[in-house]
Order: sequence, then C-alpha cells, then structure tokens
Amino acid sequence: MDRPGHVNLLHLQHSETNPFSRPSTPGHHGTQIAFVGLGAMGYLMARNLAKWRKQHVHGSLPLLVWNRTKGRAEDLSKELGSEAITIADSLEEVATEADIIITNLSADDVVRSVYQTFEKALQGSKPSKNKIFVETSTVYPTLAAELDTLLSSVPNTHFITAPVFGAPAAAAAAQLIIIMSGDYRSKKEVSHILHPAVGRKLVDLGGNVEKAPTFKLIGNSLILGSLELLAEVFTLSEKAGIGAPMVHQLIKDLLPAPPLINYGDKMIHDHFDGTKGFAIDGGLKDSTHIRRLASEMNAPMPALDAAHQHMLTARALHANQVQVGNPHFDVLDWSSLVAGARVAAGLDGFDSSKHSKVVPED
Repeated sequence: MDRPGHVNLLHLQHSETNPFSRPSTPGHHGTQIAFVGLGAMGYLMARNLAKWRKQHVHGSLPLLVWNRTKGRAEDLSKELGSEAITIADSLEEVATEADIIITNLSADDVVRSVYQTFEKALQGSKPSKNKIFVETSTVYPTLAAELDTLLSSVPNTHFITAPVFGAPAAAAAAQLIIIMSGDYRSKKEVSHILHPAVGRKLVDLGGNVEKAPTFKLIGNSLILGSLELLAEVFTLSEKAGIGAPMVHQLIKDLLPAPPLINYGDKMIHDHFDGTKGFAIDGGLKDSTHIRRLASEMNAPMPALDAAHQHMLTARALHANQVQVGNPHFDVLDWSSLVAGARVAAGLDGFDSSKHSKVVPED
C-alpha cells in the first residue's frame, strides 16, 4: 500500500454538509438503486434511503435489496411496503438490474466475494450505461484498490468508497458522517442520494479510493483509544474507592462528548449487548486493520494495542460463559473491552455489582 499523502484539511473544515453541487437532473427518478447487506448498520441505512426516496423523490423506483439471509430483506419489505422495497433473488440480479449499488458488509472476505460475483455477472452482461458501485463497509484500504481494479475491466462501471461514522442509533436517525473517495462524477451523483437520506454530512477525500477507508480506520482508532481510556480510568476509580459513576459524571461536566458519555454509560451499567451496539468481532476486525496500517506506516499506537488485547480478553471470558451455559449476552458490544482492564486489576469482568462499593465518608 502506498503511503497516504497529507489530506487537505480544508475538506474537513468545509462549512457545507455536502461539498458537491447538485446534478443537473436532481432526483434520479428513473435510477434503480440497490442496497446489499442488511446487518446492524445496513438495515437502518437502507430503510432511511427507501423512506426518503418514497417521500421526497416523486416517481422513484423501489429500493432493490439483497441480504445473505433473506429474512432481513423480508422484514424490511414488510416494514416499508412493496412501493418502497423490492427483494432481489440474487447478487447477479443486483449487478445487472441496478444503476447504483451500495454495499455494507461485515468483513473483507465477504466484500471481496460479493464484488467478484458482481464482476462475473457483468462480464456476461456488459452494461450499456453508467453503473456505480458504492462500498460503505469498513475494509482495509488496499482492498478498495483491488475492487476498483476488478471492476475497471467492465465498461461503463465506476467504483467509489464511502464508509460511514456513527453507531446504529446515528444510522437510525440518518445522522451518519459519510467519507467519500474515488471518481468525482460518481461521488457527485451518489452524494445527493446519500445526503440527507442516510447521513448528515459528507467529506470528500479526493480521487484515490484508498483514502476514505484509511480515514475510516484512523477515525475508528480514535474511538477505540477512547474506549480503552474509559476502561482504564473507570477501573482505577473502582480500585481507588472513588467509583466509576463519579468519573462518568466528571466526563459529563468536563468532556461532554457523546461517545464518551454513551460508551461510559454502557461500561458503568454493564450494558454489553452487542445486538444493540457494535459487536466485538467487528471491533477486533477493525483493530486488526488499524494495527496493520500503523505497522506499515511505522506509527506505533500503544493505546490501540491495549484495546485490542482487552477485547480479546473480553471475548475469551464470554466464550467461557457460553461454554458453561450462562452467558449474559448472546453477542458482546466492543465497550465490553472494559472487562479486560477489570480482570487485569483483579475485578470481575462483566458484573460491576461485585466490585467493592464506595461508602461516602461523613
């Protein structure tokens, strides 16, 4: 992977929520849009996109959706109706029938496999008009370049990257931040489809498709580093007889950033349900990518290393609970990394009620 050049900070300081001017024919009335991957984030993104187009784009076609387990697509269709959602029977149908294909998938190998299926289908049925693929997953940057090269062999086919920042709650409220890189005209066309239907702000990082995935990993390292810091200070406060709730209140008073407050609340109340947040396996995938990037850039990230180890510890503790038949949650949220810090300090990993309680002095 080439070393990333310095990103123009003016892109990040842009006062506009969408840096792209409107296309000459706004609305994309006859454009067939497809969404592939209806997981914790994808379902909410697809739902918002379909609802927005049904309400604001007169005569728009239903959103074409596909998911590995068809039940998720059927749930979305039941929720919004056939006027808003059409279920594709195969990835081949998506590739050949849709003009703009948005993907949101769980892992790099899955992304690669899906795009290989797209490419094979299009080689057998070459498009006669422009087709745009929009990759919104969190992937390693070199995979983006690989996918771009793969699709470049198909005429009239374009590829851009558009990973998103925000938890499922932000996705549900269409408050995601969308980072875009790749072909300018494709970004311009897609930008007004995604904003404001799916996200509240777009950031343009230029023509290199690796830049947006790189920025996404850097942003996720900031979140993971913050989780690690919360885990350590909460654990210290428990051991020192101050109590994590007191430190959480200090955060609200001194550093009232929503991620610190929200993840801090999960930690102090042991709310580690990954089905309502970001699953720990996804966190470990991201931290693995970040550590690889940091190694390639010769940029040590010890806080990220600690977060990775503490997530591994939390997952191991959970696996043991599953083995003996008493797991607290089916899937762990990545905020459960606090269990690693707790156990290292001699505290119970998942049940803070077992920690020594603070007794206020007179």
